[in-house]
Amino acid sequence: MTVDLEEGILTNRAIRRFTAEPVDEADIWAVLRAAQQAPSGGNVQPWQFVVVTGPEVRSAVGELYRRAYDRYEAALLPTVGGFRTDEDRASWERTIAASRHLAEHLADVPVLIAVCVPDIDLTLRDADGPLDIGPLTASVFPAVQNLMLAARGRGLGTALTTVFRIHHDEVRDALGVPPHQQVMAIVPLGHPAGRFGVARRRPSTSAGS
Repeated sequence: MTVDLEEGILTNRAIRRFTAEPVDEADIWAVLRAAQQAPSGGNVQPWQFVVVTGPEVRSAVGELYRRAYDRYEAALLPTVGGFRTDEDRASWERTIAASRHLAEHLADVPVLIAVCVPDIDLTLRDADGPLDIGPLTASVFPAVQNLMLAARGRGLGTALTTVFRIHHDEVRDALGVPPHQQVMAIVPLGHPAGRFGVARRRPSTSAGS
């Protein structure tokens, strides 16, 4: 499968429903290779990846994810309202339904990729004090985007999930990640039960003077 780069970017919407079809190991290695080529501040390359395919760990992470999403959804829904159009409301409702589905079925996704970063301070200092060049964690997300785009190019679906961080320490333990690491994102990876397409987004606006 060949997908034009711009088409891949524009149609790489979050996939939250997956088939049971397994993911080829070669595809897993390919998306990880793409992730490793991402830019990072100072070329630190802080990312580490934990690939989960075993049912026991997927089940443990899935249960923690569902518990986290239950709390998140309960806190979020009362704050939402004032949609500009019926289309905006319908889009939001579809997103919530798909997010709930993923929360209930994360353990069924064939592959989960946890993206981790060392929980250390790399701030440099000179005679005038610390040199703030931004948090180390910011450099993780270009790698996540590369991974997701590489998956799109191979016809595989992904979604960026962070809601599990409500129960971060328990998820970290379930994944076998050591205490000096943070899990910044979990990316479900599999064959989509649905279609890729352009996601509804706010329009671009001009900020020129």
